[in-house]
Amino acid sequence: MKSEYHIPARSAPPPLTVDVTPESAGWTESSLAVVELGPGDSITRFTDLDEIIVVPLAGSATVTCEGTVFGLAGRESVFDGPSDFAYVGCRSEFVVASAAGGRFALCGARARRRLPFRHVPAAEVPVELRGAGHCSRQVHNFGMAGVFEADSLIACEVITPAGNWSSYPAHKHDEHSATESQLEEIYYFEFGAEDRSVPERLPGFGYHRIHGTPERPIEVLEEVRNGDVVLVPHGYHGPSIAAPGHHMYYLNVMAGPGPERAWRISDDPAQSWIRTTWERADVDPRLPLHERSS
Repeated sequence: MKSEYHIPARSAPPPLTVDVTPESAGWTESSLAVVELGPGDSITRFTDLDEIIVVPLAGSATVTCEGTVFGLAGRESVFDGPSDFAYVGCRSEFVVASAAGGRFALCGARARRRLPFRHVPAAEVPVELRGAGHCSRQVHNFGMAGVFEADSLIACEVITPAGNWSSYPAHKHDEHSATESQLEEIYYFEFGAEDRSVPERLPGFGYHRIHGTPERPIEVLEEVRNGDVVLVPHGYHGPSIAAPGHHMYYLNVMAGPGPERAWRISDDPAQSWIRTTWERADVDPRLPLHERSS
């Protein structure tokens, strides 16, 4: 049985596939809409109280705001390396248009400052190989604090090779402290065959876990498939597990009500030991999954 924290793909009316707002999620800050555009189609949105990062998941687009147009080269799929992206400040109308069609994520967060419309090329997105062995994953830190200026929004992409675990050890960020930030988090998933030359035998899938503390209990274990979303309102989240045969991608969108834009986490004390094993293991040789061209 699916929980209230699982939002299935294509649960929103077209051209959206999913549409998470603070109101629908039952929280106050983070949002995500994924839009699919056919050739020549466009969508017009008003950011209102939110700041938005437009990230191509598949395909290219133009993003227009207040007479300025940025072309997003995009990518064929989320497994083809990081993409360029556009940032739109709050209280702004913007248009996403795609000549050939594609799929685009609109990552959002409540904002108090109105920052300028900007474009960041893919070559400027930091790529990190995190973990080792079966915990190896590839992280695109395009919208993290300290990497890109935003008012509240924090976002990144994670590629988990087929059969690997990520978001492990489980960690949380649901309170204000010297070691932790209070952040609501959205996970959006996609899957791709490990061997693209082999016809698909089974749609890709994975599992995502959330568990709480005695003071704030929560118990979630979701099977996730292409285009699904899992909400993390609080608690330790992870692992995210990719079934063998398919690589797993997820987009993380985070924001919190605190005055500081930061990503500080606390590991589940029962799982933090796993980090010590990485010192004796190599990074998965399949990574980086996509070699960045120079």
